[in-house]
Amino acid sequence: DPFITMGYYEMIKAAILADKSRKGTSSVAIKKYIEATYPAVTFKQHLLRTALKSAVASGKLSQDKQSYKLSAAEKKPPKAPKKKVVKKKAPKKKAPKKKAAPKKGPS
Repeated sequence: DPFITMGYYEMIKAAILADKSRKGTSSVAIKKYIEATYPAVTFKQHLLRTALKSAVASGKLSQDKQSYKLSAAEKKPPKAPKKKVVKKKAPKKKAPKKKAAPKKGPS
């Protein structure tokens, strides 16, 4: 099941995006969304609370009274990782080594 590997923060983010409330989403609404959308997950209130606190502390969520909103940085769609293009390098021809000039002795 793909939802079991999902962390609480991802579920919280999905709940806030689904709610689309301008004032933010309450933890009760987030809990109801998680329980309805992810029945395979055995919901644990303390894990939700911890995830909300750490997300607010790290700046991923902003808290307004008892509601949570995504921060401006989290609302942006994730950038697709740039694929590194591996260019095949043409074999370099080695330049002929110049012979060191003979050192002149003291005159």
